[in-house]
Amino acid sequence: MAEDILLQAQQLTKRFGGLAAVNNVSLTLQRNHLHAVIGPNGAGKSTLTNLLSGDLPPTEGRITLAGRDVTGQPPEAISRWGLGRSYQKTNIFQPFTVWENVRLAAQSRTPHAARWLSRANHLHDITERAERAIELARLTARTRFVAGAISHGEQRQLEIAMTLATAPQVLLLDEPLAGMGHAEAERLVELLLAIKKDHAMMLVEHDMDAVFALADRLTVMVNGQVIASGTPADIRADAGVQAAYLGEEA
Repeated sequence: MAEDILLQAQQLTKRFGGLAAVNNVSLTLQRNHLHAVIGPNGAGKSTLTNLLSGDLPPTEGRITLAGRDVTGQPPEAISRWGLGRSYQKTNIFQPFTVWENVRLAAQSRTPHAARWLSRANHLHDITERAERAIELARLTARTRFVAGAISHGEQRQLEIAMTLATAPQVLLLDEPLAGMGHAEAERLVELLLAIKKDHAMMLVEHDMDAVFALADRLTVMVNGQVIASGTPADIRADAGVQAAYLGEEA
């Protein structure tokens, strides 16, 4: 349904000099669905993510978020309009506790977020939003732990909790399972499945087991271009995708 389409990218292109890192890419992110973008290193996946989040301006094309044209807008504005993202490298405040990290993220969405001398823990809406995000990210038992002291997998959960605390409609996740062991990866897959129902999500990931467990739709990129897009079954059966990326075992 049209009202469930939360983000659309139309014919996005990003050139760096003579190189088109992303070339004429279109995709749609829909509420309650996870759209995975896969491809080999250098395919343009992270550049596409940066275009959608506003970290890079497109050379050509158009991006709409919940019906609003956000093409070329700065990332802080796009974030406030309902887009949250994680990065390949964990982006947290390591000396702060889990609670302090998530509370700061929640506080960024208040009208007076810059009033650093306020007693933020007295603002009940911030507290409730932070508590809910920590619960959703399954970090309740780590609330008072220093962020730098928790495991790598838990730090990735914390980054997701911080993103959820900003109340996004759309989530862009750039290789959230990178560097994880099997057990940590399984826990994060379970977490992403749990939060998928309330968001439109895009996942960039190399772990194909996780991708096929999570994705409702996949887009495959090679050399900045889309070579296939469809359901997981469509992608598994695509001979061109197998030759370019998945391999014979797909």
